[in-house]
Amino acid sequence: MLKQHYDSEEMVRQQYANTTQYVIPFIEKSQTISDQSVVLEIGCGMGGVLKPFYEKGATCLGVDLAARSIEIANETYSNEIKSGRLRYTTENVLDPDFQNKYTGHFDLIILKDVIEHIYHQEQFLVQLKKLLKPGGQIYFGFPPWYMPFGGHQQICVKKMTSKMPYYHLLPRAIYRSILRLAGEGEPTIQELMNVKDTGISIERFEKIVRRAGFKIINKEWFLFNPIYQFKFGLKPRKQFWLLGAIPFIRNFMTTCAYYTISIK
Repeated sequence: MLKQHYDSEEMVRQQYANTTQYVIPFIEKSQTISDQSVVLEIGCGMGGVLKPFYEKGATCLGVDLAARSIEIANETYSNEIKSGRLRYTTENVLDPDFQNKYTGHFDLIILKDVIEHIYHQEQFLVQLKKLLKPGGQIYFGFPPWYMPFGGHQQICVKKMTSKMPYYHLLPRAIYRSILRLAGEGEPTIQELMNVKDTGISIERFEKIVRRAGFKIINKEWFLFNPIYQFKFGLKPRKQFWLLGAIPFIRNFMTTCAYYTISIK
């Protein structure tokens, strides 16, 4: 298990640095973040991704289903919250009350390391349309399922199961057996099984984006995920163009994909 999985301050620090140096510059290729921007982050966790948008003047709302994460975000950013431009709350964006309250409200919606945890992803994207202003965009950052740690096995407690690549691609029963034999707890195993159900490839992501009525504005694939700079000291590296041109195979060596999309 990596430090950020049990140290909330380290998690927030890494998220903040990665967003400032890589996520916002990518988004700003197609949309300027300013004091006129209204931003929603879905699955905001402890708030480290959203804070840099607030610092650029945006009005920001972070939502997450994990109440403890929202508590930490509210404690960490209590001073900023007093300004009225930053808010963290435990809400479900699919609830009719949320959808009605925020119809046509946001210039930007952020899903950083979130889409790979969501069931019924295409239907979920369709629901997000209602929340966007005309011309609004959605940013996604996610690890393709077939990459070495696309199963999120780095959350495992045991050294072997947390550092072994690709074994999440084994049949479900074998994967579960390995985790149990290694001594992983049932909550961890269940979380990993959920990701196995919802993990998403580059090709499937682009397919459901189109079918949900969106168009891709920008995309970048990384051989070395930008956040590895803060986790492991590895400098980010974009995917080689030749490998990136090979459908399906590219998933195995692409550790992170960035996209911005908008309604057609």
